[in-house]
Amino acid sequence: MVTQQDVLEEYDVEPMDGTNNVELADAKLENGSKGELIKLAGKLRDRRNELNQMASERASARDDLNAKTREKVDEAQEHREQRDELNEDVQEHKESRNDLNAEANELFDKVDQLKNDLDLDDGKSVEELEDEIDDLEFRQQTEVLSAEDERELIEKIERKRERLAERKEKLDEAGDLEKLVEEAEEVRSEASRHHQKVTELADEAQEHHNEMIEAYREADEIRDEADAMHELFVEAQESADRHHEDFVRVQKRLRELDKKEEQEEQDERAAEREAAKEEAEEIYQQFKEGETLDTEDLMKLQKAGLL
Repeated sequence: MVTQQDVLEEYDVEPMDGTNNVELADAKLENGSKGELIKLAGKLRDRRNELNQMASERASARDDLNAKTREKVDEAQEHREQRDELNEDVQEHKESRNDLNAEANELFDKVDQLKNDLDLDDGKSVEELEDEIDDLEFRQQTEVLSAEDERELIEKIERKRERLAERKEKLDEAGDLEKLVEEAEEVRSEASRHHQKVTELADEAQEHHNEMIEAYREADEIRDEADAMHELFVEAQESADRHHEDFVRVQKRLRELDKKEEQEEQDERAAEREAAKEEAEEIYQQFKEGETLDTEDLMKLQKAGLL
């Protein structure tokens, strides 16, 4: 089982230190001074940027792992296709082998039947009979025999010659036997070649099958790493989003304070204008009543538009 710690160490990804996170309390947001809130906004912004960078690095690592997973799956698929093609070839060679073996069996059955019909498996061969006749004739020529023994020897030679003639006659009648045997052996040899091909292709198909299994295993392992890295990405991104939301809240509060200050300044200036107007009106009344005005009073009247 792949853990987040495993992928952090494997891919040298910086772990997220929660102690560096910036917290925003509602009381601080409502009652904090403008200076305090400006400082807090800066911390939130900086931490948000750090977390976004961290999330980006983790997303990049995750995407790399997903790409490697796809590569392994593609590799496994290639091995699967090659295995299936080889298995199809194996099946074709098996069918050819079986057909050829069946054909060879039929031919050898014909050979056996022809031999049985001609009794070629019984008795001695032509070569053996010829050797025996040569031996008997040599004995007749070199040994001194009685008339009875010589007559028996001549009869024996004649019988051998008759059997030899019969044998040769059967072989003549079986003139296509050797050809049939040669054809049967050739067909059997062709069947053996297909069998050899079956063995070779089956072994090759098994190798691709093993490679496919290994590629799928590696793909699953890398996918688990990618999933763990995605969890780390989500962790960093959610924390970055929270810091951004708090940053936006503080900025909103600062804008509210700015508006409040601006309104207070406007009210203060209005109050000052009103007071100056009232004072100018009093001075003007004094002027109408004939009192002597100094320079400062005259400037106040001028400023108020009463002079």
